[in-house]
Amino acid sequence: MKNKQIIGIVVAAVLFVVVGFSSVLSHALSERILANSTSLLESMTDESTFSPPDEEYIGIVKVVGTIQEQTQESVFDTPAGYQHLDTMDYIDQLAWDDNNTGILLYIDSPGGTVYESEELYDKLKEYSESTGRPIWAYMSHYAASGGYMASVAADKIYANKNTVTGSIGVIMSGYDMSGLYEKLGIRYISITSGINKDSSKMTDEQIAIYQSQVDECYDAFVSKVADGRHMDAEEVRTLADGRTYTALQALDNGLIDEIGSYDEMQLAFEEELDTYTYYSMPTKTNIFSSLFSEVKDMIPKSEAQILTETADKMESGVLMYYAEQLR
Repeated sequence: MKNKQIIGIVVAAVLFVVVGFSSVLSHALSERILANSTSLLESMTDESTFSPPDEEYIGIVKVVGTIQEQTQESVFDTPAGYQHLDTMDYIDQLAWDDNNTGILLYIDSPGGTVYESEELYDKLKEYSESTGRPIWAYMSHYAASGGYMASVAADKIYANKNTVTGSIGVIMSGYDMSGLYEKLGIRYISITSGINKDSSKMTDEQIAIYQSQVDECYDAFVSKVADGRHMDAEEVRTLADGRTYTALQALDNGLIDEIGSYDEMQLAFEEELDTYTYYSMPTKTNIFSSLFSEVKDMIPKSEAQILTETADKMESGVLMYYAEQLR
């Protein structure tokens, strides 16, 4: 009986040691896995840093897509189109780097919000004034409205022969969806502190209020074009009725300087600066974003979701330097 007790005690002790060792080992292993997973996550969501050449170079600033607030908000979001905050930081970094000799501003944009468009213009002007370095702009498919505003911060503007530009003006638009809501049995209710707080059913007074805001932004746009293109403000106003222009029309009206290909513009800029190296803003890679965006796209949307998203896309009360495109 005593032998059995001794054996039992030994077995229990061995089990205790094994369990304890396993616990320590599993804890260490889990920490190692967590550390490796964090490292892997960081590499998969590469936040690329500013690493320009160690020689003189021209910085390429791309304004591609709608000019709007930063679109990527989390590790699972897909970076899409123009990234405003990243672009603003990148221009600052170019200004601080003594090896940078100028900016090649590549524009392929129909414009965007007043806020971000003016911030971009101001940042480019700040770069130009603080460094004394030149900015040359190249217009691709579109450089309209807010896209054109960015270009007038440049010292010289090139356009492709098939570029659409101009659209100097401001738009604030929305849809009256009350009829659709009524058809779907949705009742809109608002309790306000003043008669102009709710603009779901626009009155003449409200239209006049918003028109004054549009006019103020329009005057600012005209002033920027007049300054950038060395034109009289009234001369700009005759061109700034919201219409777009072909490259040839823009050249005839003094809105651009040259018509040519991107390669031709690069060669001319290189000779001007005696610089032949280029550097572009680092891009962020994120495999999680593409994976989750594909999964999200596979999930069917309800009619309510579609209605809400449609209303959001149409916007209401947002001032835009944007060229409406034919659909």
